[in-house]
Amino acid sequence: MKKYLQILTLLGISLSLTACGNLKNSNLANNAKTSSNSSPKTYQTTDTGNNGYTVLLKNGHYVTSPISGLTATDNDNSVDTRELERGLVQISKGVYSTNSYVFQEGQYISATVANQWLGRKSKSNPTGLNPKIGTKKNYQPIYLEEIIEQDFLTGSGSNYHIGGISIGLALNSIDYYQKKKDGPEYQAQISRTQQKQYGQEVAQKVVARLRKKKALKNVPITVGLFAKESKDSLVAGTYFLSGTVAANSSKITKWKTINTQAEVLPTVGGKKAISSSDASSFNSFKESIQNYFPNISGVTAILRYENGKLAQENITITTQFYGYEQIQSFTRLVLSTAKKYLANNVPIEIKIGSVNDIQALVAKETGDSSYQVHIYGGE
Repeated sequence: MKKYLQILTLLGISLSLTACGNLKNSNLANNAKTSSNSSPKTYQTTDTGNNGYTVLLKNGHYVTSPISGLTATDNDNSVDTRELERGLVQISKGVYSTNSYVFQEGQYISATVANQWLGRKSKSNPTGLNPKIGTKKNYQPIYLEEIIEQDFLTGSGSNYHIGGISIGLALNSIDYYQKKKDGPEYQAQISRTQQKQYGQEVAQKVVARLRKKKALKNVPITVGLFAKESKDSLVAGTYFLSGTVAANSSKITKWKTINTQAEVLPTVGGKKAISSSDASSFNSFKESIQNYFPNISGVTAILRYENGKLAQENITITTQFYGYEQIQSFTRLVLSTAKKYLANNVPIEIKIGSVNDIQALVAKETGDSSYQVHIYGGE
């Protein structure tokens, strides 16, 4: 197992969960153990905003999950990480209202347990959720690559308690392996049908195990199945199924299909774009800024679609200039060109930078918000 440590900044928290705000003090009596020789632990919550969750803080600090970044293999794709978390938050919003629940990263699955679950099933690891390795001729791939947990609390004042949890199960589309140490690398392709079948079986097992925990016996449990991309992919994987176990139940009886797609523009190898209109708008944007500054190394975009409609567009512009006025002038051009050509009803993020540094950021967080501009080291 390899643990990838993630650094969660307050900015990252505000983009994926809630807008930054003032901290509100509250003592969560059921979560804080106290003694006569110690003072009560202090909890705060951030103000909610942009239809996000209020986030629970402990002694002024963001509480991270002990299983964050744990993976079954060393072939994890880093671009999947943010989407794995962001997508689960979006699924959870359909189950746990942002007006009624407070968010906290998962605290019920320990690192030791997660490592065991991500391992192959064996005599020494009977709780492993990945299959036995099989034989050289009949290799059994690693299906389950990563598990994430998100907790949702209810209550107010000093009486908060767990109200529901969400689990994200990241499933490989390709398992990379070696038949012998230091030998050539092989690939085991995993189809969507296999991901669905194996993922649903694992989900039921995880739910049954969580139900054994006293605090989770009578709360809803939501599970999302996430299809990972290849380890060298430029786009992140996507969730394709979700299901919720009602309180007092231990089985997911109904699964909901999630229609999410992602692509990189410009397309390569004659691949057809998901939306010719969005591709045309991006090409017009790209050509306009490249004509203004010929020494631009590249302009690429990652687009995410939900139910066939554009939901997010992230653009990266790589420059070869460093002058103060060049960056200022170019950023103003990017802003005006974005307003002219890009969609006005979705969140958009445009990063401008050299190979080594980010020089400017032009972005809007929601479909109806105005662009915000920040020039690093500038005014």
